[in-house]
Amino acid sequence: MWNEKLVDVLLELGFEQIITSSCSYEISRIKSLLKFKFLIKDLGMLKYFLGIEVLKTKDGLCLSQRKYCLDLLAEFGLTGLGKLIYLSHTRPDIAYSVQYLSQYMHSPTNAHFKIALRLLRYLKGSPGKGILFKKGDSLDLKAFVDSDWGKCVNSRKSITGFCIFLGNSLISWKSKKQSTISRSSAEAEYRAMCAATCEIIWLLNILNELKIDVKLPVSLFCDNTAAISIAANPVFHDRTKHFEIDLFFLREKISKGVIKTVGVSSEDQTADGFTKGLHVQAHDKDDELRRSFQADFARSGEELQCFTTAFH
Repeated sequence: MWNEKLVDVLLELGFEQIITSSCSYEISRIKSLLKFKFLIKDLGMLKYFLGIEVLKTKDGLCLSQRKYCLDLLAEFGLTGLGKLIYLSHTRPDIAYSVQYLSQYMHSPTNAHFKIALRLLRYLKGSPGKGILFKKGDSLDLKAFVDSDWGKCVNSRKSITGFCIFLGNSLISWKSKKQSTISRSSAEAEYRAMCAATCEIIWLLNILNELKIDVKLPVSLFCDNTAAISIAANPVFHDRTKHFEIDLFFLREKISKGVIKTVGVSSEDQTADGFTKGLHVQAHDKDDELRRSFQADFARSGEELQCFTTAFH
């Protein structure tokens, strides 16, 4: 009921469903208008919200769940797996591990418990890692997509992984087991491309509501040449007839200029870490593309510093 009342008031004030502004005067004006309708308190600049620490720096905006992570490590128990899911909101580096463990939340075995403890040891070594939304001139979208064919040994379903950037800032990512079994690695990759495309369309709609023009087509980086060929070839083959809907969906977005597929080497596939567990060297790999994707918060007395690290 409270939410319905808030929506009614905001619509009455002439807003759409999204409220945002870069104008300090307009922000102050709306705060004053809302005070006539609600008992509200101005808490000043955003610093902490729902367990997420927020820090403004000269480079941009940093989001971290450092305190939440330390609390999780201090009181880890049978409910710890659920807490890891929430922690992954600002920790793309643990997305694949959490996706795997979350499948066994209700009936974990000793093996799963050992994996969870290993993940906690990793978190203990870097509790302040988070996301850095870096300032820049570019507002172009680009996406990296990958899959691991037949990864689940129990169901032989594949894993979809993708990450999407606005400029040089990571704004969306996913690591999830596919709902159906793919008969080839190309099919698994194609389904992953469709999932990433759906997310891109959703982001384009949000940016459009914010009056932000995004350059089209959006580049979709994939390291599977067979999947890219299927997307570009309008001819149906026997090996593609069982995922016909996905074929039409992605090809339509390509033909309309919304998406363009771009080949990328497996070594430069940023989404690789969302589909499988990587060796330490690969997980810590640092290059020019990934250097600004993640922030680390380090406390020294009362000082809070932010510096970038790689998440892949």
